[in-house]
Amino acid sequence: MNSGEIHPTAMVDPGAEIGTGTVVGPYCIIGADVVLGANCWLQHHVTLSGPMRAGTGNKLYAYCSIGQQTQDLKYQGEPTYLEIGDENTFREFVTVNRSTSSDGKTRIGSRGNFLAYSHIGHDCTVGNEVVFSNNGTLAGHVQVGDNAVMGGLTAVHQFCRIGRFAITGGCSKIVQDVPPFMIADGNPAEIRGVNLIGLERKNYAPDKVKLIKEAFRLIYRSKYNTAQALEAVRKELEQTDEIREIVQFIETTERGIIR
Repeated sequence: MNSGEIHPTAMVDPGAEIGTGTVVGPYCIIGADVVLGANCWLQHHVTLSGPMRAGTGNKLYAYCSIGQQTQDLKYQGEPTYLEIGDENTFREFVTVNRSTSSDGKTRIGSRGNFLAYSHIGHDCTVGNEVVFSNNGTLAGHVQVGDNAVMGGLTAVHQFCRIGRFAITGGCSKIVQDVPPFMIADGNPAEIRGVNLIGLERKNYAPDKVKLIKEAFRLIYRSKYNTAQALEAVRKELEQTDEIREIVQFIETTERGIIR
């Protein structure tokens, strides 16, 4: 069950697995079928419910509730799953739900920073190195790409996708997909521009950023409809990985993209 440091007031089910060097603070509750990797840190009053698996080096602050059952009313009571990567930070009162059915899984990548009261609903897939500001919330089946940033009080409708390096403004209402590298802001949200600061912080080359800005211009600031804009992007711009990513993301949208 345990090879870490567990406070005497914590309640750890004998069926849980606690990794080497993991610290479980006062009044934490860890249920059966929870697998927690090495060198994690649980501050106090953290609740983990299984089946769930988390990797190494995760930090969970007070009153997190991770791995509780889905809030989806279609849930039939079978075991469902949550999988978390490494070196994430879950601040106070963060909630993460398991999948709704046993053939699904809620997935969170590594090195994410989830600030107070943020929520990840059932069957979501969240990438690496994301930031969720306070009260950033996902309904079920949302997909969030690597390095995306959720602004404070952002609410995302079920089945939406947030592309890689996309960012949402505070208090935004997201009801359609946000393409990679874009800024979405408002209620309802609109695409405002390119996430230049995020790209700069990751040392994107100026020529690649220029192409992304050109793609934004063709898709959002021209007189083209979406199909015409994508055709112009293919014909007029160098087909770098980033440009192909934008095109593919838009071509595969099911809910439509935010305009």
